[in-house]
Amino acid sequence: MHIVNARLRTAPGLHSIFCQNGRIHRIIAQSEPLAAQPGTLDASSNLVIPPLVEPHIHLDAVATAGQPEWNRSGTLFEGIERWGQRKATITHQDTKARAHAGIRMLAEHGIQQVRTHVDVTDPTLAALKALLEVRDEARSLIDLQIVAFPQEGIESFEGGRALMERALDMGADVVGGIPHFENTREQGVSSVHFLMDQAERRGLKVDVHCDETDDPHSRFLEVLAEQARVRGMGAMVTASHTTAMGSYDNAYCSKLMRLLKAANLSFVSCPTESIHLQGRFDTFPKRRGVTRVAELDRAGLNVCFGQDSLQDPWYPLGNGNILRILDAGLHICHMMGYDDLRRCLDLVTDHSARALGLGEGYGLVEGRPASFVILEAASDYEAVRTQAKALWSVRNGEVIMQRAPQQVQLLPGR
Repeated sequence: MHIVNARLRTAPGLHSIFCQNGRIHRIIAQSEPLAAQPGTLDASSNLVIPPLVEPHIHLDAVATAGQPEWNRSGTLFEGIERWGQRKATITHQDTKARAHAGIRMLAEHGIQQVRTHVDVTDPTLAALKALLEVRDEARSLIDLQIVAFPQEGIESFEGGRALMERALDMGADVVGGIPHFENTREQGVSSVHFLMDQAERRGLKVDVHCDETDDPHSRFLEVLAEQARVRGMGAMVTASHTTAMGSYDNAYCSKLMRLLKAANLSFVSCPTESIHLQGRFDTFPKRRGVTRVAELDRAGLNVCFGQDSLQDPWYPLGNGNILRILDAGLHICHMMGYDDLRRCLDLVTDHSARALGLGEGYGLVEGRPASFVILEAASDYEAVRTQAKALWSVRNGEVIMQRAPQQVQLLPGR
């Protein structure tokens, strides 16, 4: 495969990209635009970037909004109740069909790397069994990491520890947790120690739903960060949501930031879902309910954006387009200055890849997999401003998705 007239995020001008045996062989600067030849792919001066990444989604819950009831309060906790109702009725094929539908939505928008959280607080582990099959079946479209996610707790749910161990034995890739949902603070702390023990012993990554609440007294992030620091596991640990940080006072956050830097863990914010679920106990003023994304980023910590949900009890919308989340997140997190806008794709590409630990398996670099996306834009700024579509998605040197450029024509006299 040979791509011409490619615009890169990291270098001015146009470039040609040569691929061999599923890998990027050479990237060469062009002195002028080149005419497309048979067998070449013309990027037409559009951005060529590594694949978009979805670092946090729940594929086992896709397309379950309103089944059997809608989340009428809009709260996180009613969402968990409604999911509990739906979870009792899931089947193997139902879960697989919905997960595959979600993956197709993601792939249509240029996403090739996905981390999904799968509920393992179910004695049958039905959703996990289904997603383990989906992980293999969807390899032509995406690489899927599965988090063993204890939706109803590790310590507070009967048999929670044993279920987590079973899930990891079955092949889950990442150890999850939800310490703020445990019945007591002591149980929350204990759950963090347990999940970190499991990850360290098995050599697995960690991704914890952490402090997903407006409660400023929910401070399990410090527990997770300290465990990551003392074990030397920061590069393998992700704290998802951490919305309580948006309610912490600045004096505490100043101390916390020192620990977070020392721990060097990653963060995922799901801004559209957080602004929807949080602030529900406020009258006015209403808090945004989103973690301190800009502050984490400017402190040099790795932070990225995720979608979280596609039409489920927690969030009734969603279409798989991560640039929609990027747009909203930049607004919500006060990151609309040009310095943020000109590098905003980091939040849905490189930063997300780092959180997933993709290493040399990701990136527009010679010798790495020939996997990339052509966006209908010339820069990060234009990509988010216009909500640029992915025109081509190439995976290991093979085209897996193609979209015709958008054409709009105003009628004469209008």
